[in-house]
Amino acid sequence: MLIYLCLSSHGFGHAARQATVLSALHRLQPTWRLVVSSLVSADFLKLACGAVPVEQRFVGWDVGMIQADALGVDQDRTLSFLMALDRSLPHRLDQESAWLAEQQTPVVVVGDIPPSAAVLAERIGAPLVWMGNFGWDDIYEPLGGLFTKYAAAARAHYQQGELLLRCPFSLAMDWGLKEQELGVTVSGLRELPRPLRHHLEQIQQPLVLVGFGGLGVAIDPALFRLWPNHHFLMPAPVAPQLHAKLEWEANVTLLPQSVRPFDVMPYCDRHLGKPGYSTFCEALSQELGMHVVERDGFAEASVLMDGLRRFGNHRILSRDAFAQGEWGLDQPLVQPIHPMASKHGAEEAAKALAQVASSTVQHG
Repeated sequence: MLIYLCLSSHGFGHAARQATVLSALHRLQPTWRLVVSSLVSADFLKLACGAVPVEQRFVGWDVGMIQADALGVDQDRTLSFLMALDRSLPHRLDQESAWLAEQQTPVVVVGDIPPSAAVLAERIGAPLVWMGNFGWDDIYEPLGGLFTKYAAAARAHYQQGELLLRCPFSLAMDWGLKEQELGVTVSGLRELPRPLRHHLEQIQQPLVLVGFGGLGVAIDPALFRLWPNHHFLMPAPVAPQLHAKLEWEANVTLLPQSVRPFDVMPYCDRHLGKPGYSTFCEALSQELGMHVVERDGFAEASVLMDGLRRFGNHRILSRDAFAQGEWGLDQPLVQPIHPMASKHGAEEAAKALAQVASSTVQHG
C-alpha cells in the first residue's frame, strides 16, 4: 500500500500535523510506503518525522496565503502565485499520475489540504481522504474580489472524496462528506541531547518557549532584558544578524536545529507565540500556558483563538503589547472553559486511513 500525501506548502503547520499521523500509521502498518508530496523544507520534514521512513516528492500543489511575516499576509502576491499555479498545475498532475502508475501498487491519496489532490485522486482512480482544520475555500471567500473564484473552485474539489478527518480548531469545511472528528494531533516526545537537558535543568528562572513558526518574527533582543527573572528558549532565527545579537542575551537560549520546540515543552512554564494549529495541539498536550499574539487577515486565526479560550490556559496579547515587551509573563493565566476531549488525534487519523486502505484492497 502506498499512502500519497498531497501536503500544503503553506507554512510548517500542515507538515508538523501530518508527521504525527505518519508516525502513528507507520506503527500500525510498518511495511506501507509513505510518500509526502510538497515543497515543504526537506530538513523540516526529516526533523518532524524522525525515524519514520518517508519519501518526498517535491511538488507544489497549492499556494495557500503568501505571508508577509508570521503575523501578516500579502494578498497581492498570493493572487499572483495562484495564477502561476493555474498554468503549472496540469504538467504536475501529468507527472505525478505517471509516477504513481509506475509504482504498480494500491494508492490512497490524502489531502492536507490542497484542492488539487481531488484531481490527482480522480485521475488515478484512488480513494481520497481530506484531513485538516480548514480548506482554502474558507480562507479565500471572505477576501472577496478575485479570491471568490478560487474559493468556489476549491470548494468544488473538496466535495469529492471518501472521508473528511476534521481536526480541532476547525472552520466550516461544509463539503457534504462523511466526517470523523479528531482529537489534538501530537507525536511522542523525543529525548533531548544531554548537554541541552543538563543546561535546562540548571536554570532557576521560569522557562518560556518562544515560537512563531517557520518565518518567525524579528524580536528586538532588548525586549528580553525587560524580563530578567525569566529565561527564554527559542529556535535560532534565520537572519544571521539577529542570531548573533540573541546569542549575547544572558537569559536567552537558542535551540539546536536538531531539536523540535515540542521536545522542550515539558521543561517550560509558558509559551509565547502566534496562533498556530500544531503549536496549540502540542501545548495543550503538555498543559502549557500560552501567551498568544493576535493575528489579522487569516480566517483560521479566529477559530484558533476561540479554541484557545475553550481549551487552554492562556493570555492574549495585542501586537502593540508584544512589540513593546508587555508580555504578561508575571500575570496569572486565564483558565479554559473545559479540557480538550481527546489527545490522540494522530492515532485516530491513522486508524481511519488504515480502514480506507483496507477497503481499497478488498474492492480493488
